[in-house]
Amino acid sequence: MDRLKWFQEAKYGLFIHWGIYAIPGGEWAGKPSPHGSEWIMRNMRIPLAEYRKLAERFHPQQFDPYFYVRNAKKWGMKYLVFTAKHHDGFAMFDTKVSDYSVMNTPYGKDIVKQFADACEAEGLTFCLYYSQMQDWEDPNGDGNNWDFDPKQKDFKTYFYNKCLPQVRELLTNYGKIGLMWFDTPYDMPKELCKELARTVRACQPDCLINGRIGYGLGDYRQAADNAIPVLSKADAWETPMTMNSSWGYIKRDKSSKSPSTVIENLVRVVGKGGNLLLNLGPDENGLSPTVCTDALDRVGAWLEQYGESIFGTTNIPNFPYLLPWGELTYNETDEVLYFHVKKYPEFPYRVLLTGLETKVKSVNLMKDGTPLKYSQSYEPARDEHRLYVFLPEICPDAEDTVVAVSLEGKATAQTV
Repeated sequence: MDRLKWFQEAKYGLFIHWGIYAIPGGEWAGKPSPHGSEWIMRNMRIPLAEYRKLAERFHPQQFDPYFYVRNAKKWGMKYLVFTAKHHDGFAMFDTKVSDYSVMNTPYGKDIVKQFADACEAEGLTFCLYYSQMQDWEDPNGDGNNWDFDPKQKDFKTYFYNKCLPQVRELLTNYGKIGLMWFDTPYDMPKELCKELARTVRACQPDCLINGRIGYGLGDYRQAADNAIPVLSKADAWETPMTMNSSWGYIKRDKSSKSPSTVIENLVRVVGKGGNLLLNLGPDENGLSPTVCTDALDRVGAWLEQYGESIFGTTNIPNFPYLLPWGELTYNETDEVLYFHVKKYPEFPYRVLLTGLETKVKSVNLMKDGTPLKYSQSYEPARDEHRLYVFLPEICPDAEDTVVAVSLEGKATAQTV
């Protein structure tokens, strides 16, 4: 559908998880919280009265939305998804529905509006995350069973008094929204999920809805967190992935995915026909961990050189084999197949692609255009097509050696 066109062309987006959970940073009363820092309230069963006090300390004077928006563009990302409200129920925007928001903190400024304005100014598609079922602050929301008796909850009261009105606010007060990213629908009643979808459509007909609205009501499918499907998918889909071990900022985690790992994951996702939505978690001051941004700087530099092999590409439909040396992406319009060689071969420095039926026209190293030798054959007795590409003795790019294979028609693959 036309509404999906921008999303399927985007390939790569920035996810930002930020809220008052950045203040404890994965620790409470001197103890580390298991799992993601944004789940600390539930995982450690922190009383709401105590957790709410974090709002009194939220004052990120170093926060600059343009830092994230401009860097997202530099890193090659095409859309930004910001967490307007996570499971803890705290709104990072000016909501009239609840006093539990960023407006009632020492900072006192609408974070969502700042991101919306920065994205509009910089030409980046702005999108919003909203936790529609879980809300640990609302007595009728799902998830907080230590402060509130689950037998006394009336989920519809929460849905109609907080969830639906806040979604309307987000879709009414912040300009054009590219997509609404819902999460953890669990056993939310289907009729309420349908009403939520109708509300999005009524407010902004062109706004996409992600798969986690539930019951197949979304415009595209969500892979599991940090997971890449084995098989290619023809329909639009997306993998949400973190740069480290948590979605929200976590003090004890100084690690980050390496540039090489990010590139590998991006290529694998795009090679299966999907989008990669990669997450950063700013700290309580609004700053992103330097180890993450340094890595993304290098990925952005790689995309400046090799972006042609990512943007405008997709998967080869029904390609049957996993490749021991890397991954494929394919530009159907230009009829170019890209080899992403992650595991560089030893002597005789060649890689094998089995199953490509289409005749090859030329093969070039993408880094500098150097023509490469290749051998294409067909064995009738075994009914097997083979393409060997011979690479330079010295690896041209340790991150990912990209080879452009020009074809004489649309790429077709044998079935197994």
